[in-house]
Amino acid sequence: MRNTKAFKEAVAQTLAELAHRGVTLAPATVADTVERQVTTVSEQLRIQVRSAWRYFDASATAERLAQSLTSYEESSSEKGIGQAPMPPIDNPELALVLAGVPDSLAQTGGDLYVVIINVAVNAWMAGHIHGEDGCTGCDDGRGDVGHDWEARMHTITEMQPNITKWFDRDVWTAAVNDAGYAVTRR
Repeated sequence: MRNTKAFKEAVAQTLAELAHRGVTLAPATVADTVERQVTTVSEQLRIQVRSAWRYFDASATAERLAQSLTSYEESSSEKGIGQAPMPPIDNPELALVLAGVPDSLAQTGGDLYVVIINVAVNAWMAGHIHGEDGCTGCDDGRGDVGHDWEARMHTITEMQPNITKWFDRDVWTAAVNDAGYAVTRR
């Protein structure tokens, strides 16, 4: 079933529907769900799998997955555990990391692995610095100068006053294209 065009389209449509809802799930999770649904319909109606596709609704599947995720998050006893910390909207440091992607693509000749490693390391370090404001274990490790997160954000904004332009998808995509690259799906 997984090698069929119908299956691949169903997974892609479901992922797109999830994205519209602001929900991110691993493609493998979505694929497993789609396969399970179509197989169940096939077995319950006693029809062939290829006939069961007419009963598949990507929007309804995405809605159920989104509700399931929300329900899980609300019932979790460990709030925030397993959730990526998100910086404030219009965070200058995040914009700086985004701004580095087109240049990094050009410098590495389009080596996406190197670009992702660079983004991940920069985001990791930025997250740690941001987190140190509330990290009691980090107090002594900062040295005499410490880390003043607000001052850091102010400095970035002073150095590049229009840094938040990188949150505009069109600006970022144009910069990637100007570097000679584009992201396409096969």
